[in-house]
Amino acid sequence: MKNMLEVYGTCCFTENELKNRVPNSIFKTFKAVQRGEKELSLEVADIIANCVKNWAIENGATHFTHWFQPLTELTAEKHDSFISIGPDGTILSQFSGKELIKGEADTSSFPNGGIRSTFEARGYTAWDVQSPMFLRGEEGSKSLYIPTAFIGYNGEALDKKVPLLRSIDYVTEQVSKIRNILGYENSEKIINTLGIEQEYFLVEKKFWEKRQDLMLSGRTIFGTLPPKGQELNDHYYGTIKERVEKFMNELDGELWRIGIIAKTKHNEVAPNQFEIALMFSTANVAVDQNQLTMDIIKKVADRHDLAALLHEKPFEGVNGSGKHCNWSLATENGDNLLDPNSLTEEKLDFLIYLMAIIEGIDRYSALLRATSATPGNDHRLGGHEAPPAIISIFLGDALDNILENIGNIPVDSAEQSLLEIGVKNFPKIAQDVSDRNRTSPFAFTGNKFEFRMPGSSASASTPAFVINTIVGKVLSEYAEFLEKEDKTKLKKNIIKLVKDRYKKHKRIIFSGNGYDDSWVQEANRRGLENLSKTVEALPVYLRKDIIDLFQETKVLSKEELEARYKVYCERYIKQIQIEASSAVRIARSEIYPAVIKHGTLMANNINAIREALGIEEVIAADKAHLIKLLTHKEKLKTVLSQIEGLLPKITTIDELYNKTLFLDGEIVPLLGELKKYVDLLELQVAKDLWPVPTYEDLLFRL
Repeated sequence: MKNMLEVYGTCCFTENELKNRVPNSIFKTFKAVQRGEKELSLEVADIIANCVKNWAIENGATHFTHWFQPLTELTAEKHDSFISIGPDGTILSQFSGKELIKGEADTSSFPNGGIRSTFEARGYTAWDVQSPMFLRGEEGSKSLYIPTAFIGYNGEALDKKVPLLRSIDYVTEQVSKIRNILGYENSEKIINTLGIEQEYFLVEKKFWEKRQDLMLSGRTIFGTLPPKGQELNDHYYGTIKERVEKFMNELDGELWRIGIIAKTKHNEVAPNQFEIALMFSTANVAVDQNQLTMDIIKKVADRHDLAALLHEKPFEGVNGSGKHCNWSLATENGDNLLDPNSLTEEKLDFLIYLMAIIEGIDRYSALLRATSATPGNDHRLGGHEAPPAIISIFLGDALDNILENIGNIPVDSAEQSLLEIGVKNFPKIAQDVSDRNRTSPFAFTGNKFEFRMPGSSASASTPAFVINTIVGKVLSEYAEFLEKEDKTKLKKNIIKLVKDRYKKHKRIIFSGNGYDDSWVQEANRRGLENLSKTVEALPVYLRKDIIDLFQETKVLSKEELEARYKVYCERYIKQIQIEASSAVRIARSEIYPAVIKHGTLMANNINAIREALGIEEVIAADKAHLIKLLTHKEKLKTVLSQIEGLLPKITTIDELYNKTLFLDGEIVPLLGELKKYVDLLELQVAKDLWPVPTYEDLLFRL
């Protein structure tokens, strides 16, 4: 790869590129459109479209695509070439403003939760002017990717981007109201920022291809850990293997070319688990870049004969993979509104934003939990690598102390401590305001909040737009309160507000060990909900207060919210059905024959020894082993028959949510039983007869 500074952004259509290619008046108009101050006219769109087409063709592009994010958690694209035919029959390149602004997609072919009927297909993709265009593809056949929103014929949100954009507008509007009250006249534009950490596994592609469960469902339904898993923690931050390093270098290059700043890469805790972190950006762009990163991870892995696993829990017994969403608010000039160092006796802005977040998370904790409710995350949450399913907030001692004593002690930030480590000629280390709590689902980490609950395969858009909405809702109430009060007593009113709201909502703050069983009892005593499984969290979307919240904030209509509930129910149903069907096929057609073969070989050996020696004592242990094997085989057959008998019943259940309850109550436990007997058999059958790659192959042979 060339020098990274030479590579970076070469396949990204930046604002500087646009500025250099269009008249200054057009560029100023475009910036006004971005800020929401003007509508994009077709004339301006034509000029921009022509210059971006020229740039794309100069860089090897032949096609363009409206790239969007349907409710599949994945991305979608349809490619059209720039080639057109002129009036005289000559071939020419053409790309109009109309083609840039709007595309069409078949809405009935994507999850829509009943908003669109099967026969009603028309939908639109609309250019998102906030997110940069970029090029992807091989040399000579690249495509121009245009980030777009995906909406139905009547403007319904059918994707992950539209509610995120609406929520960004809403929360930044509420922050601006607060800043106006605080005396920031003509204040800068407010930015919703997001930094995303993405975890994933890499395995040999040849092993992945031999595991139908991994290929189809994303996780191993069967498998026993070898004697060594992650106990020694020797993989975490360890030396990166040369093969993985080559993969990571190519991944970095691919991301840098399209303008994604891949900042951090390292080994994670579990064997063959890794993490990549992207630089903070606006929430909208950060979500786009994370979706791209997931896709590119898979494609680059394939080139290296590897398979990338983005499932939340591909292997039982070792850490699963999450997507840590680091959320904050800032001004366009880069001032972080969640920086505690900005807090003084006369400047209490930070406390307002902090309290709004605390109150919003407490009031709508069930909704925030629902954003991470997926079948994959059911296997991950509460394990010793992920937060528990109970939502709580970690602030740290310093902020806890300020809020507990608001109005009684000074709020100025304490001087930063320096750590002494007892080594001569060693630099002193600045100590942060608080420690970290890795068991907290929603933790303050210096100048931002880290939401650790989302699973690795999920779109970061859903938790981001929910956080924006609930924080914006509370800020709107704070603005209403402060506007009614005496303006000459602003400081006193802020302290009164924070003190009152903290008393009502401090139950959500927890600084202890979220993995400890006592926390479950303590959370129950506090009145905090414990929605431990997806089927418990999904109905939250239909609660009246949640519907009212989204309708009032105009982030989602009642119909759009109900559609998402249906889509997420359907996702659960399909995922469990795929897992169950895969498990049955593997157990029936691969595991069972291997067990029979191994048992037959054992029986033949026992008979041969008996015939040769005639001494039963010599073969007693072998007979016991064979009996144990055959007992587990019969148990396997019984569970298989139970699953096969129950699966067809799903078609007889009409109500969508009842299907999820049936699968959760009947099929999921049986899958656990099936795994138990398959795993016991794996330990009894000869390695060379076992038909599928084992955890040892998948986790330690790379």
